[in-house]
Amino acid sequence: MRPIWTGSIGFGLVNIPVKLYSATQNSDLDLDMLDKKNHANIKFKRVNADTGKEVAYADIVKGYKLNDQYVVLDDKDFENANAKKTKTITIEDFAKESEIDTVYYETPYYLEPQKSGARAYALLREALKKTGKIGISTFVLRNKEHLAVLRPAGNVIVLNRIRFAEEIRDEKDLDLPAKTELKPKEIEMAVSLINQLTEKFDIKKYKDTYADDLMKVIKAKAKGTKIPVPKMKVVHKSGDLMDQLKASLGTKKKRAS
Repeated sequence: MRPIWTGSIGFGLVNIPVKLYSATQNSDLDLDMLDKKNHANIKFKRVNADTGKEVAYADIVKGYKLNDQYVVLDDKDFENANAKKTKTITIEDFAKESEIDTVYYETPYYLEPQKSGARAYALLREALKKTGKIGISTFVLRNKEHLAVLRPAGNVIVLNRIRFAEEIRDEKDLDLPAKTELKPKEIEMAVSLINQLTEKFDIKKYKDTYADDLMKVIKAKAKGTKIPVPKMKVVHKSGDLMDQLKASLGTKKKRAS
């Protein structure tokens, strides 16, 4: 793996040199965009709005329009905005992981210590484990400041980017049902169904099969054969919620494939 960022963790007065790696990878098929008429590959170009000519990526700069004129910025300008923040994951506070709603979580990364920071890295990792806390931190990646949490996962410290409060939409605009619309017996049966289907979570038993299924369709279509479309089955035709809950409780537990 190649690091996408190099800097340090600021833990009080302790400085831990680290490298940042992406913790995820895409499992989707790499599909190309084609012209419907002749299946020619579609290409995107960066074009000068005045001349209509293509501009090489190396010749593109970023700018901000101020008083009808563009102020052009380079990498140094972004660093100078706060040079310390561009190279430091600053732990601002510590908190319980349960206090952060999952709607805030965004992208996970792995943190690896550089040789000089191995002992301090291990100290932070074990202290987080012992206290059951996570570190709330800020850092700059690709010229943008991010909020993140640091948490231990086995031997690695995971940095998980989280969203700022202003990035979450207010659910008050949604038309949501009131709790009073439910009958106590319905809630009791729903809880029983949840308990019946509850077991210790194991991420390894859940597989993303869509890409494999799509590849089967692609290979079959290349051969000129058709794959029968699976029909959606209506399990319960009754509109009565209690009947559906009773029927669900009577069925055997189905494991995810």
